[in-house]
Amino acid sequence: LGRMKPVIVVHGGAGRIFKEREEGCRAGVVRAALRGYSVLKQGGSAVDAVEEAVRSMEDDPHFNAGCGSVLNEKGEVEMDAIIMDGKNLDSGAVSAVKCIANPIKLARLVMEKTKHMLLTDHGAHLFAQAMGIPEVPGEKLITERSRERWKKNLEPDSNPQEFQKDLGTVGAVAIDSEGNVACATSTGGLSNKLIGRVGDTACIGMGG
Repeated sequence: LGRMKPVIVVHGGAGRIFKEREEGCRAGVVRAALRGYSVLKQGGSAVDAVEEAVRSMEDDPHFNAGCGSVLNEKGEVEMDAIIMDGKNLDSGAVSAVKCIANPIKLARLVMEKTKHMLLTDHGAHLFAQAMGIPEVPGEKLITERSRERWKKNLEPDSNPQEFQKDLGTVGAVAIDSEGNVACATSTGGLSNKLIGRVGDTACIGMGG
């Protein structure tokens, strides 16, 4: 088989993007795609590329993932992420994780270092510690925008559904020069969600 032309596709979430944030969101998606693509161009694997792209968006406050995640009912960040390697159909995911900058990195470690597919909440936290992933204070992941929205949603006449429209999960899919496909997805979930709420992001076939 000849070497394939590597490709990466990146998305920063569905829904409408408010005018004042459009430029930042667009720039963030482009940056993520370029970072992932540079991994592929240097002969890196599809898994490396999607992890790099998603990590880039987790670090960008414009997106509902990592730093910039929306807040749960208690005003905290709880995140879900998944990564999957098409080469051998291995997958790893985490759900309801707090106080780490890059859930996608932890999901990959679940895939590569455990016999499990999904770790959640406290167990994921213990695993992160065991893997030497630095803990970041929860406040560090909270943006002014997420806090504002959380407060608005607490008002008695608020309609949290109205605010879900500009949210979204971030994700990437790549094919490397060997022809292997991989995907990665990461999210902060829904604004003002119940504590412990996990959506479809961490599930194979839905999030991945």
